[in-house]
Amino acid sequence: MIDRKKKLRLIQISLLAIGLLIIFFTYYEKDDSLNQRIVSEETQKKIQSQFDDKTQDDGDIFYNISYSGLDLTGNRYILKSTKAQNNKSNKEIVDMVGVDATFYFKDGTVLRVYSDYGIYNNKTLDMDFEGNVKAEYQGSTLFAQKAEYSNVKSFLTISSGVKIRDIRGTLVADKLLFDIKKQTLSISSFNDGKVNANLDLK
Repeated sequence: MIDRKKKLRLIQISLLAIGLLIIFFTYYEKDDSLNQRIVSEETQKKIQSQFDDKTQDDGDIFYNISYSGLDLTGNRYILKSTKAQNNKSNKEIVDMVGVDATFYFKDGTVLRVYSDYGIYNNKTLDMDFEGNVKAEYQGSTLFAQKAEYSNVKSFLTISSGVKIRDIRGTLVADKLLFDIKKQTLSISSFNDGKVNANLDLK
């Protein structure tokens, strides 16, 4: 009788130990695989790309950043970038990739500027846009390869392959000067002093 009880107790203890081991290894493996999956698929690529970039450049890299503020004339702006890198030798300069800038003017109009690359001076608030520049303002769409925004002069200078599409037609020029304060547009051509325009003024 005593031997039988001992055998039963030994079997119960063995089953309990086996059960605990199964539970432990099941949850341990699942947690480990979950951690492996999260790190390897999402984070590792981003971390690796950051390390790769840091070997070439000396600044810190940021993703999906946004700057906002007021210019000297009191207009609000928001500057976004999918990737940015500061310059350790000049803390004021930020190099950007995938740029999206929005200017909200006091009269209620909005100017949006997109470009492949950009440079932002976080002290003077000046902005340079370069590569596939596209600007949208009051129903008009502008295409160019370069644009420079001067906060001090309150000017947006657009150059290199400038083309404007509007409901009135198209316009091609060498350079455009947009005075943000006065909200006026000056058009110039360097070749023959003439502006190539195709406008429907009706």
